[in-house]
Amino acid sequence: MSDLACDVLIIGAGPAGLAAARAAAQSGQSVLVLDDNLRPGGQIWRDGPNVALPSMAQQFRQAVGALNNVTLLNGVKIVAQCGPQKILYEDAAGSGIVDYQALILCCGARELLLPFPGWTLPGVTGAGGLQAQIKQGLSIKGERVAIAGSGPLLLAVAASVVKAGGEVVMLAEQAPAARLAAFVGGLWRWPVKLRQSFSLFNRHYRPDSYVLEASGDPRLTAIRMQKGRREVILECDRLACGFGLVANIELAMLLGCRIQNDAVDVDPYQQTSQPQVYAAGECTGIGGSELALAEGAIAGYAATGNLMQVLALTAQRDKWRQFAGAVARTFVLNPVLKTLATPETLLCRCEDVPLHQLSGSADWTAAKLSSRCGMGACQGKICAAAARHLFDWSLPAPRIPLTPARAATLARLGGGESEG
Repeated sequence: MSDLACDVLIIGAGPAGLAAARAAAQSGQSVLVLDDNLRPGGQIWRDGPNVALPSMAQQFRQAVGALNNVTLLNGVKIVAQCGPQKILYEDAAGSGIVDYQALILCCGARELLLPFPGWTLPGVTGAGGLQAQIKQGLSIKGERVAIAGSGPLLLAVAASVVKAGGEVVMLAEQAPAARLAAFVGGLWRWPVKLRQSFSLFNRHYRPDSYVLEASGDPRLTAIRMQKGRREVILECDRLACGFGLVANIELAMLLGCRIQNDAVDVDPYQQTSQPQVYAAGECTGIGGSELALAEGAIAGYAATGNLMQVLALTAQRDKWRQFAGAVARTFVLNPVLKTLATPETLLCRCEDVPLHQLSGSADWTAAKLSSRCGMGACQGKICAAAARHLFDWSLPAPRIPLTPARAATLARLGGGESEG
């Protein structure tokens, strides 16, 4: 790879990033999109051998791919900020520095995984994690799959399991029935979501339910769960368990952007607290693909000075922000989920750190000093989010590199020459 320059740099090629690129390109300025996946689309529009992409995803891919002033680079990791309006990146071929005039962060989100006894057993994954594996070709035909956690994603995962030939034996939603009923009753305000809820209906859906323990040796064979007021044991071959999403805000924090409610804070033009830095999509708050598309387009137009188009999209963004608010209120996590892990339950899977090693720690920094928690390959992306939820700790400050990188790449931070 080599050093690059552009007018608008977009980090992330999910719905928000693709919408931002399409909008920004209308100005005629040069647009560069960097994404860590091998194909554009983000997590929600993830490509793979077992995927029939929705028409909207195909439309945006084709539209952005046809733009002569847009360059899309996939399989790219963002390593660090290395100067004013400069980003250091790495891919399989080498590394480089991007010099940009405006930056749009469309970094998306990741699953919130909370520890419980047995959550590290083979056969236990995140809900979105299992869906991603299915899209990439994982065969689950004939397997009994339990799905648990919280949020609308669980229904989509169940649909993916059924389509792949698996058997959904339980779909456990921790939110109470009353809140779910109120949420469904208000979906008439978003007809597309109402229709979607009918298409994703699964007869095994149970409110007020969550996993207490996963068991099996050497891999998962059963789960013990709270099902309403009863405890039950359910045999299964796989458990997909996720408790919603958390925004990817590490790069924004590194750039000095203001964070509010664990997401990047933006103004009506999707601009962050930093000049010429914009943000859109899930990194500004979990809201789904419709909101991400609206915010991405607004950010693209605002970053290139097309404020009339920004105003034209404001009502659409507000509509989907209202939906996002309804989702957030409905799927608030039950405090009992903080109590499921035992002292011996692993919190950090990368470094095998049990929960008891963090006892007495005042914050994430103290926890890392007293153990190797967060020092593994994921650099705390899983365990730090879990610890933040379990202990109500403040957000840990990100450090560079943002992701593991080669020594030759890190040498660029000291002003070394490009690898080419």
